[in-house]
Amino acid sequence: MMTELADWDSFYVMAGSAAGALIGLQFVVLTILDQKLPNKGGAQAGAAFLTPTIVHFGVTLLLSALFLAPWQSAGIPATLSSLIGLCGLGYTVITALRMRRQEAYPPGIEDWLFHVVLPLAAYALLASSFFAESSYQREIWFGVGAAALLLLFIGIHNAWDNIAYTVFVHHTKRE
Repeated sequence: MMTELADWDSFYVMAGSAAGALIGLQFVVLTILDQKLPNKGGAQAGAAFLTPTIVHFGVTLLLSALFLAPWQSAGIPATLSSLIGLCGLGYTVITALRMRRQEAYPPGIEDWLFHVVLPLAAYALLASSFFAESSYQREIWFGVGAAALLLLFIGIHNAWDNIAYTVFVHHTKRE
């Protein structure tokens, strides 16, 4: 079983590296765009739309580190990924509540899809990894890998969406 987990090394090195780089890039972009961010409700909108992007990148980085560690058995990383998934499910519910409460931007269908529905699917995959471990030992790695990749792509989409909105929509409104 541990040999099969070792087969995923390249995947997690790539996913973790991408997530780490994108976290850094988000900080740089937010610093540059600081003067263009909306003043009214900006903190609420940031908590609803910007912070989850960093969380998803961070979870991808955490999963990569977790599955690259030299574990003696597969049960520990499976259990930890399930706990991460459960925390992610809770965080996604909090994100949905924040999206509804913020007043800076009316979320559309795409926002609900990429900030709530798809993260719920990714975190549910992670949460179920503990329960699938005993009966589907090989498939667990594909589920966790799919969740990590989904969170990475959600983060990429949301980062682009946040930047594009700030530059093209909000900046145009200020002029």
